[in-house]
Amino acid sequence: MPLSPINQRRKEAFKANKRGYYSLWIFCILFIICLFAEWIANDKPVLLKYQDNYYFPVVVSYAETVFGGEFETETDYKDPYIQELIKKNGWILWPLIPYRYDTIVYELPQPAPSPPDSNHWLGSDDQARDVLSRIIYGFRISVLFALTLTVISSIIGIAVGALQGFYGGKIDLIGQRLIEIFQNLPVLFLLIILSSFVNPNFWWLLGIMLLFSWMQLVDLVRAEFLRARNFEYVRAARALGLANGLIIFRHILPNAMVATLTFMPFILTSGITALTSLDFLGFGLPVGSPSLGELVAQGKNNLHAPWLGLSAFITLALMLTLLVFIGEAARDAFDPRKIKL
Repeated sequence: MPLSPINQRRKEAFKANKRGYYSLWIFCILFIICLFAEWIANDKPVLLKYQDNYYFPVVVSYAETVFGGEFETETDYKDPYIQELIKKNGWILWPLIPYRYDTIVYELPQPAPSPPDSNHWLGSDDQARDVLSRIIYGFRISVLFALTLTVISSIIGIAVGALQGFYGGKIDLIGQRLIEIFQNLPVLFLLIILSSFVNPNFWWLLGIMLLFSWMQLVDLVRAEFLRARNFEYVRAARALGLANGLIIFRHILPNAMVATLTFMPFILTSGITALTSLDFLGFGLPVGSPSLGELVAQGKNNLHAPWLGLSAFITLALMLTLLVFIGEAARDAFDPRKIKL
């Protein structure tokens, strides 16, 4: 479906911002790579051949007896005995990084945390786990968490702002007072308190953060609806007997979304920052999860191992910088003053 002329100009304006355009490509490439983390960093082979049969241990669990072992338990492919059995009758293809985020490496050249070497490109953490594999998995879970939070909170925020701005009156007055109360609460402290009541996981944290994150777009959408509800085309739609729901979704919301979309990358950035902060303080994802915040905490606790802090800092700085550049390019693309007619 071809783009409308205005959207085509917005696309060209976005591409004209080289910093934001290339940042989008870099971020998408990194994110797509991390989506296949199990195929890149894993302590199970990607593919193996045994007695003329092919197996995919990354996606399917196989008992040790399948490869001539003695136990019905899941195969430990790092076991030299199992490797020898397989290699006698086939071959093994390992991932680029033969460690998962939770793999304990027992053959480190130095006590953990060990510095970078040919086997561990970014070294190991204080629990003898490969840092690079934890960054790959941590990048993925951080972006997926922030994307889910951004989408759901934006839907709620846009709906609330649209209702307040379109109907005004008591709905707007009561809604604004409630939002002002929520906005003045110490959000981080409340998140810590709520997280301490339960054993937090991905979905618990998402639900807790949704309690507060949806307010970020309310004021913007409300202002757009307050401005647009008295335009001539909206009055004409009312005069023609069009239902309020159709007026909101068909006539006002598309125009309000122009300004709203430019804030999406910044909401995504705040979601990543919030999750990292909670993980750093120990109130985030369960212990052992691939967390960038937990890696930052390890860097703070192990100042004699600078590769931990530097790895976490560079990863977060790169991720957030790319998102900020994308947000700036999106803002310029939707700014009518910067679109060439």
